[in-house]
Amino acid sequence: MSLIKRYLIAGLLVWLPLGVTIAALIFLVNLFDKSLVLLPRHLRPEYWLGYEIPGFGVILSFLLILITGMLVANFFGRYLYGWWEKFLARIPLVRSIYMAVKQIAEALFGSGAETFQKVYLIQYPREGLWTLAFQTSRTHGEAQLKTGLIDAVNLFVPTTPNPTSGFFLIASRHEILELDMSVDDALKMVISGGVVVPPWKKVPEVVPDVAPEVAIPEQNLAPTSEK
Repeated sequence: MSLIKRYLIAGLLVWLPLGVTIAALIFLVNLFDKSLVLLPRHLRPEYWLGYEIPGFGVILSFLLILITGMLVANFFGRYLYGWWEKFLARIPLVRSIYMAVKQIAEALFGSGAETFQKVYLIQYPREGLWTLAFQTSRTHGEAQLKTGLIDAVNLFVPTTPNPTSGFFLIASRHEILELDMSVDDALKMVISGGVVVPPWKKVPEVVPDVAPEVAIPEQNLAPTSEK
């Protein structure tokens, strides 16, 4: 019975990650294929071929994102983008959703000071328990200055297995430990609940424990009298 159980677990370890990966890819392909509705009907593949081509929307989405990035990167594109943001900022409900999503996207994919550039080890939720945290920024505003902390750092503590939710903390730079671990490796560790532990290339040399020398107290021997 134990042999069958071992074989079942070994089979699950092979097929479960593969099945989840295939399901995720199919979901993404179907999602991107919906971008074909942006094309006129006479330009869609099914109009000319008589059937749909799975994955064609991925190519179209890639080109759309690439062209948008090229337009926004120049002066005229930035001007149009700024005008579009001002227009959205005047719509109450749309403004809240748009700005929240934009800030999260800039934090995840941006290259400035607002990105998750560093991984820290902090004691949370109490002293003696350690967890991973991501630096979101080191910008000092009212909240950071009123804490009185020296060199305050804004941190995001993700939850397991869903790292998109978590807690926001403000900590002193001197009370947290910066890690050499990359953000990708840290996310793998968080999502897996510690099952996936990325190797550390700078492992310090292990110093063997040496028993401390115990000083033997000197015995005060009384001098013997000679007869």
